[in-house]
Amino acid sequence: MAGKIDVSIIENDTDGSFKRPASTFRDVIEKGGKFEPEKDRYHLYASYGCPWATRTLIVRKLKGLEDIIGVTIVSPRMSPDGWPFGDVDPFPGAESDPFYGAKHVKDIYFRADPNFTGRFTVPVLWDKRLETIVNNESSEIVRIFNTAFNELLPKDNLKASLDLYPENLRVEIDDLNSWVYDTVNNGVYKAGFATSQEAYEAAVYPLFESLDRLEKILEGKDYLVGGQLTEADVRLFVTIIRFDVAYHGIFKCNIRDIRNGYPAISWWLRKLYWNIPAFKDTCNFDHIKVGYYAHRQMNPSLVTPVGPIPDILPL
Repeated sequence: MAGKIDVSIIENDTDGSFKRPASTFRDVIEKGGKFEPEKDRYHLYASYGCPWATRTLIVRKLKGLEDIIGVTIVSPRMSPDGWPFGDVDPFPGAESDPFYGAKHVKDIYFRADPNFTGRFTVPVLWDKRLETIVNNESSEIVRIFNTAFNELLPKDNLKASLDLYPENLRVEIDDLNSWVYDTVNNGVYKAGFATSQEAYEAAVYPLFESLDRLEKILEGKDYLVGGQLTEADVRLFVTIIRFDVAYHGIFKCNIRDIRNGYPAISWWLRKLYWNIPAFKDTCNFDHIKVGYYAHRQMNPSLVTPVGPIPDILPL
């Protein structure tokens, strides 16, 4: 799943509606399994421009896994060969592949499987020992990071006890995640990549209906579920932080913006961003804007808008 989409990833039905294919590598990290939890065995390939990948960057930092799982950031400007590393496209903040000198993320996929025929997406959770991909589905990587490495963290580290998917809230989290994914996380893409007026309107109206619903949920609240930070907040945050700077314009999601149209969502967003470093430190607005507006099919001039100013409002 990629914030900046290559044309090979865009799949539309005959009615012009956008369909997102499923991820392909779906293993887990667990004691006694093929992939054991170990320090410095796994590496995360990610993009600041991609909301799905940024989910994993946020949780990696929330859980204090920086010294356990390394990370490499790719360039936000996708080419016909997919996501490039920094030595191919030296965009500020983009890094080179530290292990194989790969030029594009697709090279990592082919190292894992020379016959791979799927999509070359980020995030990629890589096993350096077995030289293969553990998982490339962001929602599953988030849950791996939430629990798999707790025993490797210092016992007095509060991040080890942080549980973003507590058992007593799972039903409520799963329910919210389901409709938020369909109509908001993926809804912006269904609107943006629609190739017919009917498909666009079939996506954009449910998107704003769900934003209206979220506005009511967040009135007077700091978090979406259970009065505490959960994965539901992480999953929604990565879409909302991109809304005014990208989706409102390039994806035609312009019935309302967040900062003027949704005070409760805007306040929730700003508190997460300004008060919790894991959210702010993994957010790079230059990567976000360029990643979306460098899509030549949707923006042939490749001109990147300077607004909105500021990228996010202060508290």
